[in-house]
Amino acid sequence: MSARPRIPPLVLAYGLAGLIPFWAPAAAGLVWPELRGAAGLLLAVYAALILSFLGGARFGRAVLGDPPSPVTISLSMLPSIAGLAVLALPATARPTQLVLLAAALLLHWLWDRRDVGAPPWMARLRALLTAGAIAGLAAGVAILGG
Repeated sequence: MSARPRIPPLVLAYGLAGLIPFWAPAAAGLVWPELRGAAGLLLAVYAALILSFLGGARFGRAVLGDPPSPVTISLSMLPSIAGLAVLALPATARPTQLVLLAAALLLHWLWDRRDVGAPPWMARLRALLTAGAIAGLAAGVAILGG
């Protein structure tokens, strides 16, 4: 039985640090209730940025194929478009925005699980980071409300 490949420490450190902005807005909303509106917006924008980042990472891997996969290249544009569409919802729909962004991150994780070109440790990293991001968005819904 072989050992699972270790997630490179630097990649893990940056990935975990990337979860801070998923949790900080909810924490700020607890400490400073008057900042809940701005914190909710910040959380939604960050989640949309991360969604776009994930699509860009998938695009980058797709263009390295020989030949590049037109389907994957095309689908890798959807996370950015979805994030932007969710951000276009009015501020009164903030809880809905956060739930939709969590759902989009979950869908992207499910797609990434099928990525045969990713390093063997990537599935574990993505599971950890997706769980942390979704939990942060759920905390945002609960604390920041609408």
